[in-house]
Amino acid sequence: MVIDADRLVGGIELGGTKSIALLARGQNIVAMTRMPTGDPGATLAALSSTLAAWESDYGQPSAIGIGSFGPVLVCQGRPGYGTITNTPKKGWSNVDVVGHFAERFDRPIAFDTDVAGAALAEYHWGAAQGCGVVVYLTVGTGIGAGILVGGNPVHGFLHPEVGHFRIRRRAGDDFPGICPYHGDCLEGLASGPAIAARTGVTASEQADDQAIWGLVADELSEALAMLLLTMAPDRILIGGGVMQSRGQLLDRIRSRTADLLAGYLPGTDAAGLAAIIQPPALGERAGPLGAVALAYRA
Repeated sequence: MVIDADRLVGGIELGGTKSIALLARGQNIVAMTRMPTGDPGATLAALSSTLAAWESDYGQPSAIGIGSFGPVLVCQGRPGYGTITNTPKKGWSNVDVVGHFAERFDRPIAFDTDVAGAALAEYHWGAAQGCGVVVYLTVGTGIGAGILVGGNPVHGFLHPEVGHFRIRRRAGDDFPGICPYHGDCLEGLASGPAIAARTGVTASEQADDQAIWGLVADELSEALAMLLLTMAPDRILIGGGVMQSRGQLLDRIRSRTADLLAGYLPGTDAAGLAAIIQPPALGERAGPLGAVALAYRA
């Protein structure tokens, strides 16, 4: 897909904690606003009203891209397309996100997970340019992954749900996990809320030498080893609030992932994984620009 950077598009990043509306031409953001993700009716109304209000100043966007927290139904033509499903976020299950915007804007709308959007943004403008298989993993309020093959998000009956991998745990760790569905899945163990539940202190307040980071590194490395064995990605990008300013954690993850692979895959020692496992080049812009990248696919 070739992106026409002269074409104005709109984007919505619907996150579990905050949401963003923006207009952009290519990767150049023309206007952007953030707001808390509260009640679904009020949040969606505020986002769509913001896009509509901008039209008098900037013109009408030719398409809208929406990247949403999940799980979501992303396969066009199937029942419930555009709907958030059984999310643990209170009040948001069965919310028809695409329907809300389609009623208000007569133009193409693309819809996918926020992490698939972020993966697309990195593929077009960031650290995944030229890569055939890309994984974008976010570790924050939840844990999710967008996977691209040939520049296209992987979809089957749904989208990948890497955050709910069941993983091997360190011996003696009896924390039950916080996932309401699976308890000690990856998200239930290593997400921001899980870290806070384990320690009584938020992830951002944890010093780099705290024991929790050893556990988190082990758990994320188990997931990365599985992704490397199943998808053979050229690039794995790890973003999200938990990872911000944690370069030491990224090094620990590379080292532990190499240990788990035990030399079976060529080029996956710690040095080789430094070229594969990286932070997002776009930083905090990956999410908003992901919605923009989706809009260009509409």
